[in-house]
Amino acid sequence: MELKIRKNKDIYIVDISGEMDLYNSYKLKELIAKMLERQIQCIVLNLEEVEYIDSSGIGALIYICSTLKKKNLKLYITNIHGSVKKVIELTKLMGFFPITNSLEEALQKLADSQ
Repeated sequence: MELKIRKNKDIYIVDISGEMDLYNSYKLKELIAKMLERQIQCIVLNLEEVEYIDSSGIGALIYICSTLKKKNLKLYITNIHGSVKKVIELTKLMGFFPITNSLEEALQKLADSQ
């Protein structure tokens, strides 16, 4: 799994590529923890390049989502597709996660809420 961060105004976009599984989903949790230490308020997780997710990856997303909700910070998960989308649908988490269909939609929703 590879993580890249880019910025659009006050919104930080984390581009995730590869597999979110037992062996590397902790990297995403560590990255988000560092971002929270830096007082970052708005985060978009872009899953466009994620081909596979297992229960550890789902667990990382749940942890990140609930942590940010508790702190009243803003999060969107975008570009979920293929087998990743199927796993999230099967775990009945589509309603739990703040999901958008595109990066542009996530950026617009965050801009509107500021």
